Parts: sequence; structure tokens; C-alpha cells
Amino acid sequence: MPEPTKKKKRPYLHEVDLMRIIFIFGVLLNHTTTAFSQSMADAAGAPHMTLLATHLLIHFTRMGFMFMTGLVLTLNYYHRNDWPTFFKKRFAGSGWPYVLWNIILLTASCLLAIAPFTWATYWPTLTSALLHGDQFYLYYIVVTLQLYVLFPFMVKLFQKVSNHNLILLVSFLVQLAVVFFIKYDYQFMDRSNLTWWVRSYGVNVFTYQFYFIFGEYTSLHYQQMVQSIRKHARALITATLLLSVGTVPYYFWNRNVLGFAHSYAVSPHQPYMFVYDVLMILTIFWIGLKYSDWRQHGMPARLDQWVKNGAKVSFGIYLDQTIGLTLLRWILAQTHLSDWGYFAAIPLGYVFVLAVSFGIAWFCYKVPPFGILIGRPQWHLLKHNRQPKGALLNDTAK
Repeated sequence: MPEPTKKKKRPYLHEVDLMRIIFIFGVLLNHTTTAFSQSMADAAGAPHMTLLATHLLIHFTRMGFMFMTGLVLTLNYYHRNDWPTFFKKRFAGSGWPYVLWNIILLTASCLLAIAPFTWATYWPTLTSALLHGDQFYLYYIVVTLQLYVLFPFMVKLFQKVSNHNLILLVSFLVQLAVVFFIKYDYQFMDRSNLTWWVRSYGVNVFTYQFYFIFGEYTSLHYQQMVQSIRKHARALITATLLLSVGTVPYYFWNRNVLGFAHSYAVSPHQPYMFVYDVLMILTIFWIGLKYSDWRQHGMPARLDQWVKNGAKVSFGIYLDQTIGLTLLRWILAQTHLSDWGYFAAIPLGYVFVLAVSFGIAWFCYKVPPFGILIGRPQWHLLKHNRQPKGALLNDTAK
């Protein structure tokens, strides 16, 4: 009688761990620099204008998160075809942290009398926050929950259409048309009579469709993507650096030529930013591959462990970042530095926010039952909802 064939264990993708770290750290840098710019007194001064002009440079992180979500979901669920279990696990893994953090952060804001939150408006604010994702940087969860609904259809699309390159090309062209429309027309239209989901394009899953499709494509053609990135690394990095430097004159072009307000000038939904984001995602992918190579040739064990730990709680860092940022804003409000003083203090503020955010997430990861707050519950009511052994990645860590 022939011996049963052993199931081949899929390799662990260490490069994905570093990509998670870079994207979440980029998110915190983005929000930290915003806090410092809001503390500066001279809106036209060099320190303030420097922060405004370089904002687009680090504004790729949102799209990086969307790409990673599509990649990780496909790695873990493309061949399972058990959608009831998928919905149960995914909506619980993201839904409970979303609800709990909205409640925790809103309650704490009311207790501390942080404007504009008050007890008088607690329930309307909480209801709006849960429905719209418009508080505490939690909009990403609302987009992700929409993606879960669409993901089975995305899988079916890639299974039915054999030409995956065509899917990616059509998605790219559609995304390019979408950001053109948003930048030059839609964001200035009167959308007051539209439903919030259409009106608020920043929380509409279709606004980010290419990044999810790109993540799925990358997962299904992983080795080809890796080979292509390695082969064209020099051209990729050169183009990314040129576009990153170009974000500064692009910002001033938006402000001085097109007459955009700052919020519109730094919108991530722009054609230039779309191309820049895609190249930056690929560049960070290359950095992740170099990290994976380094691991095999004498990387310090402590650094390797630090990356692994950071990747484990990256989703938690995203969820709890409001606490560190709120503390930073309170500290800045107690200081009386010059604008250049605030500018010079950005690295210290950034490290502070990182330390607080990581510390809270790590505590939740290690201490039951707080793991539920970061999508990593230590206690499972149903055994079959646990992450199966041998999985490529723990997909609750966005």
C-alpha cells in the first residue's frame, strides 16, 4: 500500500513581515508630522511649508496597506472555497477590534474632555463613527470590511479569466480614470444629496480597487513578481526616487497653479500619486526581498526578532495609534518652542508615538483577553476558527 503523500509546507514569506513594518511605520510618521505642523505658529514659515510640501512623499502608506490586504487574503484563502468560515473569521477578526476601539477611544475622549467630543453627543457620534469610519483613523477597517464582501467575487474573477495580466491592466486603467475624475471633478462637486458611501469616496472600496487586485495578482504570480522586481531593481528604484522628489514641486503646482487648498493638494487620489504609490509599493517589496536575503546570511538575531514582533502587532499599532498621537499633541501643547524647534523635535516625537503604539499593541498581544483588541484573540470560543497550522501567514495581522 503506497504511503500517503505529505502535504508540502508553504514557505514563510519574511519579506512580507518587513513590508508590514514599513507601511505601518509610514502611517505613524505621516500622522506625527501632521501633529507637529499643527503646532507651528507661522503658516508661511519655512518649517511649516517644508512639512506641507513633503507630505505627499510619505502618503503612499494607505495604498500600501490596501495592497498588503489583497496579498495576504489571497495567500490564505484563495484555494479554500469555504466562504461561510471566511466571513465568520474575517468579520470577527476585524469587526470586534473596530467596534471596541471606537467605544474605547470615544469614551476616553469624553472623559478627558478632548474636543470636539462630549457626553451630550456620545451616542450620535458613536453611531456615526461605527457606520462611517470617520473617527480615530479607523476608515481603513470600513474599507476592509467591504473588501471581505467582494473578495469571493475577486477570487472567482481570477479563476474564470485565465489572462490575469488583462485583469491587472483593465484594473490599472480604471483606477487611473477614477483618480483623474476625483482630482479634477468629483471632489469639487456638490455631493450633499448622495449617500455617504458614494459621497465619501475615501471609505469606498472601489476607490482602491487596483491595489486589492494588484495584491491578489502578486500573490498568484509571486515568483514571477519576485524575479521581475529583482531583475529591474535599478530602474524601479531610480524611477521611484525621481517621483518621490517630484512630489514637492507637484504639491506647489497643485497649490499655486491649480489653486487647490492644502487638503486637496495632498490628497492620495491623484494620477501622479497613483503611479508613485505603485512604484513605491514595488520598491518596498524589493527592500523586503533584500531583508529576506540578509536573514539567510548572518542578520543579527535581535533585529530579526524585532521585525517578526513588529509584524505580529502591526494591525494593533494601526488600531491604537490615536493614543500615542493624542499624548504627543498634549505634550506639544505644553511646550513653547520655535517652529524650527518643533521641526527638530520630530524624530523624538516620532519615536515616542512608535513606542507608545507598539507598547500597547504588544501588551494586548501578550495579555489575555486583550488580544481581541488587535485581531489576535488568545481565547477562541470555536476551535475551528483558529488559524490552521502550517499557514503561510497569520492573516489577522493586516
